[in-house]
Amino acid sequence: MPSETIGATGLAGRYATALFDLAESGERLDAVAGDVRSLRAMMAESADLRRAIKSPVISRQDHVKAMTALANQAGMDDLTCRFLGFIAASRRLGALDGMIGSYLALLAHHRGEITAEVTSATKLSRKHTEDVAAALKSAMGKTVTVDARVDASLLGGLVVKVGSKMIDTSLRTKLLKLQLAMKGIG
Repeated sequence: MPSETIGATGLAGRYATALFDLAESGERLDAVAGDVRSLRAMMAESADLRRAIKSPVISRQDHVKAMTALANQAGMDDLTCRFLGFIAASRRLGALDGMIGSYLALLAHHRGEITAEVTSATKLSRKHTEDVAAALKSAMGKTVTVDARVDASLLGGLVVKVGSKMIDTSLRTKLLKLQLAMKGIG
């Protein structure tokens, strides 16, 4: 089972593994990957979508209708549409972000790539993302896929996570260290 080799466990890992296996057998790995990346971007941009996905007040049928309509409107692959409808019907939308992350990790592992989660204070340009990927590739010796995220509370700099390793060069962390150092002086 591919999920065991990369640690995709739990509910999200099981659903992601099922989606990965279906996409692999149908030779639609890239189409589904593009769909889930788009969905993740939609969720990141829309607080209303995030609330709707996690809302226990919305009925199962309305969740199914909303997710299939969203997937169809976005032009997603039929497999992705059916998967979203299935997890909505199963009341598993709350784990959707984890499923997306696990699916992308499975895909990266399948391709021999590693994924780096890069968090910045503002959205990285394509050039900056490529530069970070190139620097990580030279440091890691493998092809690196950058999963860029934005966290304005960082103030500046980057936080890079690759597996269990983390490099934090954010301005927020530097200010916290300075604050702690100043407390030690006084």
